[in-house]
Amino acid sequence: MGAPTGRRVRSDPRRSLRRNDWAAPRVAPIMTTGAWVLIVAVVAALAFGLYRAWTDGRFRGTHRVSGAEAGAPQKDESPPAAELAPSVVELVETTGLNLELGERATLLQFSSAFCAPCRATRRTLAEVAAAVPGVVHVEVDAEHHLEAVRTLGVLRTPTTLILDARGAEIARASGAPRKEQVLSALGAAV
Repeated sequence: MGAPTGRRVRSDPRRSLRRNDWAAPRVAPIMTTGAWVLIVAVVAALAFGLYRAWTDGRFRGTHRVSGAEAGAPQKDESPPAAELAPSVVELVETTGLNLELGERATLLQFSSAFCAPCRATRRTLAEVAAAVPGVVHVEVDAEHHLEAVRTLGVLRTPTTLILDARGAEIARASGAPRKEQVLSALGAAV
């Protein structure tokens, strides 16, 4: 055979492959596990955010207040609903907090010093109290009156209680209510 001519002969790369290597190439999965976890976390956070936005600041009926069970009527009695509700003032006076009730209704707001929605709620409730005669706005610092917070079942700030003329809780809202919501809930107390 002769001397190398300097010319290389290319070998066919397919000949060097084994038979199994001709199978279909592997395709990476479209969604990795990390991507699925991220999608589930985003959907869960979005659902929770929508729930909070929907329920934040809405007035609901009252709930059972601790210490009110002693004055509850028996099954045979059926007094009107206003007489069933315990006086918030009587319950809170035992904690050392004195409330001045309005002639027609009281807007009792529980807030804290570093609560941004509390400032907006304070402005809203002050506007409503100024617009509706006989309605008073009372703000209570939740951090300094923890016993009252526990007694009334306040779980977050701002929490607004609407009290009637005798001090019974008519409605409650957790979060910052809008002015329209306060006025409509106040209509039941006035």
